[in-house]
Amino acid sequence: MLKAINAVGEGVAGYLREMGRMFLLLLNTIRWSLYPPFRFDLLFQQMERVGVKSILVVVLTGAFTGMVMGLQTFYATRKFGAETMVGVTVALAMTRELGPVLTSIMVTGRAGSAMAAEIGTMRVTEQIDALFAMAVNPIKYLIVPRVMASIVVVPILTIIADFVGIVGGYFVGVIILRINAGAYVANMEKYVDLDDIYNGLIKAAVFGLILSLVGCYKGFTTTGGAEGVGKATTQSVVLAAVTILMADYILTAVMF
Repeated sequence: MLKAINAVGEGVAGYLREMGRMFLLLLNTIRWSLYPPFRFDLLFQQMERVGVKSILVVVLTGAFTGMVMGLQTFYATRKFGAETMVGVTVALAMTRELGPVLTSIMVTGRAGSAMAAEIGTMRVTEQIDALFAMAVNPIKYLIVPRVMASIVVVPILTIIADFVGIVGGYFVGVIILRINAGAYVANMEKYVDLDDIYNGLIKAAVFGLILSLVGCYKGFTTTGGAEGVGKATTQSVVLAAVTILMADYILTAVMF
């Protein structure tokens, strides 16, 4: 029993230590983002890597999530004769929760892991040490563009996921299940506020910060050669996903 308690305690303590180190990295990232030179070329390059190359997976995720939500909600509301509320449920679920969370997790798997692998490879091959030798700050050169790009593009990707998810729910509800289109859309307009969308985008920006910061941190602290790069990449995805879900609960409790 004591061994199990010790194991849990060590796990929690290790997680808190990681959070503390990442917070210090965040402070350094904010600090160096305020000093020139401002490398907009690196920023746009990372926006293309994180954002543009993630559009397809985000569209597929959002569309099928909205379609499944529409299908399941229809079966639940049909028992109460409230089929026209399917659109409201899908729209609120996508804008408040599923859009930002699923988008962030998919971007974590596609782009956050790449950040950890790229920076981790630079660490074990001593390229980061070479940047220090050339008087180039690696935080400003490597981490600031990735973090800023993620904060900008993840909300944009969330808007895309919300839209295609709502369209997917409409397709299932109106086209396939024959719910009245007028009532479907009218209820959605009545019960979905702009605040729901804005709060979801705020969540997405926070999640973009988390996934990029975790990926960069894990890459920046990589040790152990090629095996260490693999471990850092795996750990970055797991840690970012767990932290995003924890942050989602906190933000939901505060916002709604």
